[in-house]
Amino acid sequence: MNAEHEVGAQHAAPLRSLAETPAGDPAVPRLELAEWAQRYGLVAGITTRPLSLGLWSDEPVGQVIGRWRAFRASFGTRFPSIVLAHQVHGTDVRWYESRPDGWLILDGLDGHATNEPGVLLTVTVADCIPVYLAVPKKGAIALVHAGWRGTADGILEQCVELLKWRGVAKASDIVMHCGVGICGGCYEVGSEVAVRFGLTGTVQLDLRAVLSRRARDLGIEEITTSPWCSAEGRDRFFSHRASKGRDGRMVAYLGQPLG
Repeated sequence: MNAEHEVGAQHAAPLRSLAETPAGDPAVPRLELAEWAQRYGLVAGITTRPLSLGLWSDEPVGQVIGRWRAFRASFGTRFPSIVLAHQVHGTDVRWYESRPDGWLILDGLDGHATNEPGVLLTVTVADCIPVYLAVPKKGAIALVHAGWRGTADGILEQCVELLKWRGVAKASDIVMHCGVGICGGCYEVGSEVAVRFGLTGTVQLDLRAVLSRRARDLGIEEITTSPWCSAEGRDRFFSHRASKGRDGRMVAYLGQPLG
């Protein structure tokens, strides 16, 4: 595949790589953004193998819920509320004005945003890009699930507008991190996808580069990206593409802890 056919890799401004580092306990292995904790006081990260946290699977319900309970318990009392949803590769992002009571499970959403401490926002991923956004000066945060459909349809743009409105912020106040996901070299897509990005034929789609470029176009200045590829790192991550649809799911999370 010629480099000129790798979507998103061309003409992109250099991005600072920000690696997630190990955290948590053996029961809930995960990687976290230590820099976001140090600079902004936020808890941001992603779970890893062997813990699969897919909500809709063929496994017994008790096993699935048991793993989610272990995930929640691993954060202690910092997050009395946890938000999750059945994702549909759409562009709907929900703002939470107040802290939900306990678990809040919704349908048809691919993004969450709030300025309430104690709310842990989550999305499930296994190649799609978890996009973490924060307005440190205002305390607003957002987390979105961005696959090719959501990216092409403008979920990032939708979320940024929501943060600007609800967070009373400018785009330049927002910081963004594109987390663990499939890299362009591992994500070859056909013409039916390429056309959504203004191209033709078979291309290699670098979603993190596309999202980062769009973020810069929106006025976001501080953007980092994870160096990890979910398909290349299957010893640590789940990959829908590399497993031909058989893999589990990781959970990306973001929240401002209580206290």
